[in-house]
Amino acid sequence: MTITLLFISLCTFLAGGLVPAFLRGNSRFSRVFGPVANVAGCAVGLLGVVLSMLYGPAESGSIHWGAPSGSMAVGIDPLSALFALPVLVISALCALHGCGYMKPYAAKGKDMSRFWAFYNFLTGGMLLVTVARNALLFLLGWEVMALASFFLVLFDAGREPVRRAAWIYLVATHLGTACILLLFSMLGSGGSLDFTGLSLPDRSWAGAAFVLALVGFGTKAGFVPFHVWLPEAHPSAPSNVSAVMSGVMIKTGIYGLLRFILFMGPPPAWWGWTLLGVGLLSGVAGVLMALSQHELKRMLAYSSVENIGIIGMGLGLGLLGISYGIPAMAFLGFAGAFLHVLNHSVFKSLLFLAAGAIQNATGTRELDQLGGLLKRMPVTGAAFLAGSVAICGLPPLNGFVGELTAYLAAFTGIQNGAGTQGALPGIIAIGGLALMGGLALACFTKAFGIAFLGEPRSPGAGSARESHFSMRFPLVALSLLCLLMGLGGWLLVGLVEPVVGMLTTGFGFPVATGVHASHAESTLRYASIGSVSVIAAVLLLLFVRSRLLARRSVTTAPTWGCGYGSPEPSMQYTASSFADPLTGLFGPALGTGRNLASPGGLFPDRAGFSSDTPDACTDRFYIPLFTGMERLFKRLRVIQHGRINLYVLSIVVALAALLAWKLG
Repeated sequence: MTITLLFISLCTFLAGGLVPAFLRGNSRFSRVFGPVANVAGCAVGLLGVVLSMLYGPAESGSIHWGAPSGSMAVGIDPLSALFALPVLVISALCALHGCGYMKPYAAKGKDMSRFWAFYNFLTGGMLLVTVARNALLFLLGWEVMALASFFLVLFDAGREPVRRAAWIYLVATHLGTACILLLFSMLGSGGSLDFTGLSLPDRSWAGAAFVLALVGFGTKAGFVPFHVWLPEAHPSAPSNVSAVMSGVMIKTGIYGLLRFILFMGPPPAWWGWTLLGVGLLSGVAGVLMALSQHELKRMLAYSSVENIGIIGMGLGLGLLGISYGIPAMAFLGFAGAFLHVLNHSVFKSLLFLAAGAIQNATGTRELDQLGGLLKRMPVTGAAFLAGSVAICGLPPLNGFVGELTAYLAAFTGIQNGAGTQGALPGIIAIGGLALMGGLALACFTKAFGIAFLGEPRSPGAGSARESHFSMRFPLVALSLLCLLMGLGGWLLVGLVEPVVGMLTTGFGFPVATGVHASHAESTLRYASIGSVSVIAAVLLLLFVRSRLLARRSVTTAPTWGCGYGSPEPSMQYTASSFADPLTGLFGPALGTGRNLASPGGLFPDRAGFSSDTPDACTDRFYIPLFTGMERLFKRLRVIQHGRINLYVLSIVVALAALLAWKLG
């Protein structure tokens, strides 16, 4: 039954892509059929995923397709179900959001057929990646997902920055795919590419296979230093596409990494240390870069790098728990990572959709052009605030759940480890998570304060109005999910418990998951009770305050303007000035450029401050690397002389050399 529902879901996405593609030019029909097909496919697939989670066990099915090395096999197990769940929920909500968000594009004459065709292909490709049970079928889903998202990023191709971002994304994703192909050639050396037949021919290859998996899938996930496509592609894509890409598509990299290292045998300790280190680097670098950004979606893209780093740290603690024989650390590390996978998909999608609503209402995403939006867009403002609280890991919203579980894993490692076995990684994880949490709080305080509080800094912000209902509904739904998942975080532990059990068993280290799940559940339950108690106390105090002030006259007055007789919006904090104390503290690492125009004279009429923080990986590594490669290839142009007879001679000489080498 479950496999049948998944097949129907995949076919629905296929139809949702092909029909608009064949009816290109009929934009009005595609604007209806595209989102309806997507929501229908997500609903059918979601039913199958929920049935699998409730009733299990793992199911699979296959169709013979005539291709070598296996069959068109699909299946669902706890790992697949966990990653397919956010794919289907978030894609459906973002499709609804797109109904309103894409209206300005349609009004300008943009063809919506292409957009909805690729959107459905993207959703179907992500689902196929999570349920494929054959390496060729997995690669098919991977390529469909990559190419569909490429064309969606390229949707507004009339702008040069969009074209540049799309090509950066295409190059990055296919460099990662090259590593995945090499990995499959190692795992499938036995002849079959069905997952049941994948294995390493020699255990000595495990280290190389792990590195290939980390680079190949880590590029899609956005680990530093493979993250450079995220801050380019996410701001360029339509915001509902950015929400899907950041909320769920990058998680397919985490899924692929876990799925295929299961075929490599028990993990040595250095695998866990590598993931812990890469996660720590990604988390700290990502949140620092996010803090220094002034463009809203670019800031959110770097924030995704930070949250992928948190997931990587959880996975690293889990692998180290297996390597060092610490069951509690293994369970809680993996559980924290999986909880953050679910929670990040919700609050990051919420933030990107809110950014899209802001862009539609104001015509800009530059923080320094916003301000005063909370009065004009109260629903969007409340939703962005909910997402900001969640992403900072503050109770009672859902970002707190995964991070608290990761803290528990680290403390357990310190308590149960001996020397560097558990204690050192636990200390590193606690320090890293605390630093990331503090910086994330500063980052999103800046984002919400500059965008929604104060006075409008531009005419667009001053004339902003609340978005269409189709855009508000997903914001409200995701905000409620953030709250419910935060208050009911202890229930989510039962959702990830089978996945952790599957992983630890697959690595040859079965863990009594029930005992450790109970520990996590009780901790999260107490946290939920404490959160509800604080909320109730605050509401009670507000009620008492309102009663005490009911018979008093309350007046309003303008905010003190620092002695100026006529305060103006330009006197408010800018994004640069708000973040400058922290970006200045990390200046040597960030390389932030500061531009200060100091006031002069007795009656200064002009002053200003701005800052710019380039991506160190792009400027100091990738640009020099690809510039050098360009120079090299230009020198090799001499062999492209256009003389066919010399081309043929070169082929003959190469064949002769190969024959001589083989016969010799």
